[in-house]
Amino acid sequence: MKIKKQNFLIPLITGICIGLLLKLFILDILEVSGSSMTPALIDGQKILVNKLAYGLVKPFGSSLLFSWNNPKEDEIVVFLYKGHFVVKRCVAIEKTLLEYSNESEYTLTVRNKKFPLTELQYNLLKDTDSVPEGTVLVIGDNYLNSIDSRTFGFVPRMNILGRINVR
Repeated sequence: MKIKKQNFLIPLITGICIGLLLKLFILDILEVSGSSMTPALIDGQKILVNKLAYGLVKPFGSSLLFSWNNPKEDEIVVFLYKGHFVVKRCVAIEKTLLEYSNESEYTLTVRNKKFPLTELQYNLLKDTDSVPEGTVLVIGDNYLNSIDSRTFGFVPRMNILGRINVR
């Protein structure tokens, strides 16, 4: 009995195309690298990224083509920073009030939660009394060991590529 190549190739090519579409637009699997999101996410853990949570991601891009939802406070989000996927917690959305202190130590207070700041971070953020429109403030759960919005500033909403659901 002879098997036709055509019968084998069609399902194979269809499967590859479906897998590629899923990875580009719907779901992605990433591996956590580092301890900035401990205890919610640990180094080496595999995470599933819901790329449709906030909009349609540009293929091979660092932003959304279309947006239909906004990140909410306390969601864990994914975005690109300097060519790398970064996973952080959204601690404040646009227009959320921010309070700063430089008394005994530099701090940022968001919704009654204090985050430590270095002098450099304090000077970067201190003139902003609320999260600017169209952006979010992201901070790692292990905020003493995290490079986040305190260092690189607010993240544009259109650059948030997906949401992580942790159980």
